[in-house]
Order: sequence, then structure tokens, then C-alpha cells
Amino acid sequence: MNKASIIMCMAVIAAAMPARAQQVKYSVSGTYSAEGKQVYLVDQLTEKAIDSTVVAQGKFSFEGAAEKDALMAVQAKGKSWQTLFFNDGTPVAVNVNDSTLTGSPLNERLTKRDLEQALLSKAFWAKVSKMSEDEMRAHEEEISKEYNDMMDAQIAFANRMFKEERNSLIPVAFAQLYFFDNGAEAYDDLVKEQVPFANHPFLKKTKDQVAAMLKPEEGPKTAFIGQQFTDLEMADPEGKMHKVSELVGEGKWVLVDFWASWCGPCRAEMPNVLEAYNKYHAKGFEVVGVSFDNKKGAWVRAIDQMKLPWLQLSDLKGWECAAAPIYKIDAIPDNILIDPQGKIVDRALRGKPLQKRLQKIFGE
Repeated sequence: MNKASIIMCMAVIAAAMPARAQQVKYSVSGTYSAEGKQVYLVDQLTEKAIDSTVVAQGKFSFEGAAEKDALMAVQAKGKSWQTLFFNDGTPVAVNVNDSTLTGSPLNERLTKRDLEQALLSKAFWAKVSKMSEDEMRAHEEEISKEYNDMMDAQIAFANRMFKEERNSLIPVAFAQLYFFDNGAEAYDDLVKEQVPFANHPFLKKTKDQVAAMLKPEEGPKTAFIGQQFTDLEMADPEGKMHKVSELVGEGKWVLVDFWASWCGPCRAEMPNVLEAYNKYHAKGFEVVGVSFDNKKGAWVRAIDQMKLPWLQLSDLKGWECAAAPIYKIDAIPDNILIDPQGKIVDRALRGKPLQKRLQKIFGE
């Protein structure tokens, strides 16, 4: 083989090899009052510690190299809180005692945003941690509402970060709540808009994780999609028997919503279902509620409290509800969307994914 051929072969091999990510040096110093405590440097992408050290005389440090703009964190053993930063080449100093950080403007702003989000849940968890199991059961409905309010506030915060920090990497750190609310398909919109963080590996990983949680390839969340629905017959609150098939056909799309009055996430989702019903009912969208309640009074009160206008059915058998084995329901809220021909076309639609699915169907 002559010299020209060797050079050509080397070029072909080089082109076939994946490009190595740019490595950037990191320098992390820190203070912590817990003498002798183990402190870790964590790569958020792999969720593994890439280095560790022990606090000596109230101080610790890490030095090395990692992928440019990698999302990293400093975490002390026994503490759930992590202080996040992007590996942008600027040294960072972390105070583990109060979770503050000094470094580049980007990382200082990230820390400020992260602590701001933490305040949204601090009071709730402080309250719950002091309650006994009996107290939690006695105040179940109140706790459920407070939890849902807290999650709504955190989701709103994540959505705000994706607007206010559109031109920085900061939204990457809040991606999980953003995708849970907007659906994993929102990632495609970010790529189209060419936002600076669209190709960040941690964003892609988070999108895939949320997609797997919301729409796993196997299991109840996608079970029966593409199949004809199996009819259900149960009583309404007045005791009159109804079948789901009464509403299917004649151009109607039917959402069968599996819920219960005692299910906090179910009740939190109802305003979203109600919004969809009010918007598309006149265009041929129907909803049938199938409750996993076992107490009629609680079931009827919840319907009245939330002012749900659609047909409600239940056999009042709780988890022994006839719908459970038919549609492999092991958790609620859950739902199935049935097209006018009686075929199940989607499942487990919640939040904005439900709105977007109906928007595609009804054209607005």
C-alpha cells in the first residue's frame, strides 16, 4: 500500500469514528462545617460520582476535566440537596452549608434559580415530615391538595425558566417538570427553534426518561392502542345503568377517564379535562368518567364539587372495579381515547398532551 492509500484509509477511519466531546477543566473548591464528611462530584448525565473527597478543616476541592457545559453537582453524603453547575471553565466555590455558589454569571444565576424553586416545596415537606401516619390519613384530602398546589407551582416555575432563560443553558436543569407538563414531543419544538440548549445531552436524556414514563413501549400506558374498545356497563350516581358504547360512533371521539374521589392526581387533572370538554364537546368530544371509588357519598360529592358535566359511572368496587382487568389499570389517573369507529387511538393523555392531541383531531 502506497503513502497516498494509507493517508486515504486513515481519513476514512477518522471520519467513521465518533467525534470526541470537547473536554474542559473544572476547578471546584468548597466549604462545609461537617468535618470529615464525604463530598461527591456528580455527573448528572450518568448520575454517578466522578470524584469524591473528605472535608478537612472545613474545606474540600476537586480538579479535573469533563465535557464542556456538562451539568454537574456537588453533594455531601447524607444530604439530598445538590448544588448544580455547568462545566463552563470558570472555577466555582460551593458552600454546602447553605447551598450557595460563586462562579460564572451563568452558574450563579442557576444557583439562584434552583434555590428559588426549592422554596416552593420547602414548607410542604417541612409540614409533612412532622406528621404521623395517622395524622396524614386524617388530613389526606388537605395534604393531597397542598401537594398538587406545590407541584403546579413548580411546573409553572419550570415553564417560566424555559421562557425567561431561553438564551442560556439554565432550562436544562428544570427540564423534567417542563416535559411532564408539555409532553416529551415539546423537545422537537425546541430543536426547531434552535434554542442554545436544544442539543444538550442532559436535556435529551431527560426527554427520553419522561417519554418512557408517560409512554413506555410496553405495559398499561400503551396497552390496547390500535384495538377495538371493550364495552363497559355500570351505574350512574342515580343508579341508572349505562354503557360506554352509547356515546361511541356518529363522529364522536370519547375519552374514558379512570379516576377516584380519593386520588389527588386525578382531581388535579380534572380542570384540564374540563377545559378540553368545554372546548371540544360541541365538535363531537365526549367524556365518560369511570370511578374507582367504593363509597358513593364521596364519589357524588367529588362530582358536585368539581362540577363535572359528563356521564359518570362506577360499580363502587374500588380497585376491584370491572374496568381494572379489562384495561389492565394498576394506577390512576388513566384514560383511553376512542375514535368514532370504536378504535382506541391513545392512552394516558394528561395535561398539555391531551390538549395537543385534541387540537390535532379537531383542527384548532
